Amino acid sequence: MPQHSEAQARLVVDDEFRVGPVHDRVFGSFVEHLGRCVYTGIYEPGHPTADAEGFRQDVIDLVKELGATTIRYPGGNFVSGYQWEDGIGPKENRPRRLDLAWHSTETNQFGLHEMVSWLNKAGGNELMEAVNLGTRGLPEALDLLEYANVPEGTARSEERIRNGADNPFDIRMWCLGNEMDGPWQLGHKDAEAYGKLAASVAAGMRMLDPDLELVVCGSSNHTMDSFGKWEETVLEHTFDKVDFVSAHAYYFPQLMENGSRDMASFLASGVDMDGFIKDVGAAIDATKARLKSDHNVYISFDEWNVWYHSNEQDKKLEKWVRAPHQLEDVYNFEDALLVGSLLITLLRHADRVKIACLAQLVNVIAPIMTSDTGAWRQTIFYPYMHASVYGRGTVLNTQVLTPVYESKTYGDAPYLDSVCIWDEEHDALTIFAVNKSLDEDMEVSCDLRQFEGYRLAEHIVLTNDDMKAVNTEADPDHVAPTHSDATKLENGKIHTVL
Repeated sequence: MPQHSEAQARLVVDDEFRVGPVHDRVFGSFVEHLGRCVYTGIYEPGHPTADAEGFRQDVIDLVKELGATTIRYPGGNFVSGYQWEDGIGPKENRPRRLDLAWHSTETNQFGLHEMVSWLNKAGGNELMEAVNLGTRGLPEALDLLEYANVPEGTARSEERIRNGADNPFDIRMWCLGNEMDGPWQLGHKDAEAYGKLAASVAAGMRMLDPDLELVVCGSSNHTMDSFGKWEETVLEHTFDKVDFVSAHAYYFPQLMENGSRDMASFLASGVDMDGFIKDVGAAIDATKARLKSDHNVYISFDEWNVWYHSNEQDKKLEKWVRAPHQLEDVYNFEDALLVGSLLITLLRHADRVKIACLAQLVNVIAPIMTSDTGAWRQTIFYPYMHASVYGRGTVLNTQVLTPVYESKTYGDAPYLDSVCIWDEEHDALTIFAVNKSLDEDMEVSCDLRQFEGYRLAEHIVLTNDDMKAVNTEADPDHVAPTHSDATKLENGKIHTVL
C-alpha cells in the first residue's frame, strides 16, 4: 500500500450533531438453503450437540455470541424456485427437489416451522421471510402469509395448526422476491414487469395484513447496467406500498497485471458501499419528490460480505449433491479489516440503512464454520460481534480527518475509517476505527470534553502481523481480539494508536 507522510488522524464529534439511531436490524444475517448453511450448519440430526429437533447447540451458542438479530430466509437465489409448501408437514412426506439456483438437491427436511423454532432457540431473532416472485406470484404469497400469520379458521391457518403450530408465526417483515434484476435469477424480469408484480403482491398482502413491513428488490449490485433506472422504475410502481428497497454488495480484490491481488483497492471497498447507499438514497428521494409522497422508504442492505476465496473450488463441484461444500470462504485477517470498514460505513448511514444482513450465517461465506466435530469463529466474526454488542445507540456525525491514498478501483480512500456511537441510556461512547495502512501505525485523537465525567473503559483491538492469518478448527483463536493499553483519556481528550 502507498506510504503517506504523516500517520495521524483526528476525529471530530459533537453530541448535538446526530445522524440517527442505530436500528437493531442493522445487525441481521442471512440463512439460505445453499451449501451447508442449513444442513450440517444449523441443522444436523444425530450430531453430538444436536437437540431433539436436530439443531446444533454449538452453532446456536456462537450465533448468540455473534449478536445476530434479524435473519433473512430462505433466500437468496434459492427462493426464486422455492415452493414453500414442500417444507411443511410430516418430514417423511416432504419431496426432494432439484435446486436450479445452486445446482444441488433440496430434501426439504428443514422448512418454515423448523426455522421459527430455531430462531426462538437462537435468541428470539426476528424472521425476515422472502416470497418467491421468480416462478410464483400473488396467490402463493397470500397462501404463505395466511399460513404464517392468520390465527385460525381458514384453510391455510388450520393446516399450520395441524402441522403443530397452534399460534401464528406473526412474521412482520417480508422480501418481495430476490435480485429480480439479475439475468442469473430464475424468473428474471425487467424493471417494469417486476415493479408491476411487486406492487400487486404488496397491495394484496396489505389487504390481508396492512401493518406488514415490505422490502422491494433494488439492484443486486452497484455495477449493474440498469442500476439507478431500476430503482426509480420499481419505486414508481411500489413507493407507497413498501417500506424498504434492497441493496446487495459482495467485495473481492481484483487481480493485477503481475498476478497479485490489489489489496489497497480491496480495503477501500467501503468507498463503493458509501457511494451505493448515497445513490440509492438519491433514487428514493427523487421518486418521493416526483410522486409528491409523504411516505418514507429506507434501505435494506440485506446481503453484504466478502466473497471470493471459494470461487475456484466451487467450479469443481458435482451437480445435484445434497448440502455440498459450496461458497465456503476461509476468511483471513484482511477480510476482517474490510468487514470492520463496511460495518462502519453502514453505521454512518443509520438515517438511511435500517436493515442490513451479513450474508451468510453459517459455513456459506459466513462468520461461523462447522465440521462433524466442532464449530468455530472465522476472523470476520469479531468485527461483526463487536459492532452488534457495542454499536447500539445514536450515530454521531463523525468527521474523520485522515490522510488518504489512491486506490486503483475506487479512487481516493481514507486510511482511517471510523464512527462514534453514543449510548445515552448507559452513558457510553464507542469509537469504531480501522487503520487500513499496511505500513504504519495510525495515531488518532478526539476531543471529548463535552462528555464530561466519561472515563476510558477499554480498548479492544483485532490485529495480526500476518495479513493472511486465518482461524481453523485446529487453531480457532489464531486471530482473536485482545485488549490494548495504547489509549489515554486526559483532560477530555483521547489519544490512541492503531
